[in-house]
Amino acid sequence: MAEEHAEGSKSAVESMMDKITEKLHMDGSSSSSDSDNEKPSESSIKQKVFRIFGREKPVHSVFGGGKPADVFLWRNKKISGGVLGGATAAWVLFELLEYHLLTLVCHCLILSIAVLFLWSNATTFINKSPPRIPEVSIPEDLAVNVALSLRFEINRAFAVLRDIASGRDLRKFLAVIAGLWLLSILGSCCNFLTLFYIVFVLLHTVPVLYEKYETQVDSFAEKATIEFKKQYAVFDAKVLSKIPKGPLKNKLH
Repeated sequence: MAEEHAEGSKSAVESMMDKITEKLHMDGSSSSSDSDNEKPSESSIKQKVFRIFGREKPVHSVFGGGKPADVFLWRNKKISGGVLGGATAAWVLFELLEYHLLTLVCHCLILSIAVLFLWSNATTFINKSPPRIPEVSIPEDLAVNVALSLRFEINRAFAVLRDIASGRDLRKFLAVIAGLWLLSILGSCCNFLTLFYIVFVLLHTVPVLYEKYETQVDSFAEKATIEFKKQYAVFDAKVLSKIPKGPLKNKLH
């Protein structure tokens, strides 16, 4: 009887251990399946990272990915510094010293033509070959491509202005009016050359700073965008929705 009781207790213990092992295997498989289910959600979250202006490409690709992008993003500090220094020197020369562009061009042409003329005539006395002045001409293909590109951009600008003036998109209309009003304020504060120089300096500083602090800027822009959408929804409900729609928009609807 004692032996049968011992064998029964041993079989009971073994059955209990089998149940525990089976339970552990089930929990492990369920946890692994849960982790597998969580992986695509994490990847989807990573894919939905907010980028300012809906950007999907790197900053270098946004600027074209060529030499202009390298200059704006300071890939070569000597070239970028030289370009920015040259623009600064031109702004100081024309704006602070009030040197006129036409005067500068005429003086440079006078100096260069006089030096080449004297050099060409002096070679006959010193028995040296005259200077080789290169022939400068604008290629026809380059001129045609520039003209076609300029024509395309002007026509696209006219199409955008026509679309805005037709009353189809009130949000775009308000954005253009605000932008033009801001430009008029800037134009009253400074002249065109100073405004061009400010834009040039911003192009050489803002992109490289954004590329360096991209995560922080995108996080702040996401919060600002959410807050702006909330305020715009309130403004739309209280003001814009009460404005009567134009006949063209009613026909579209």
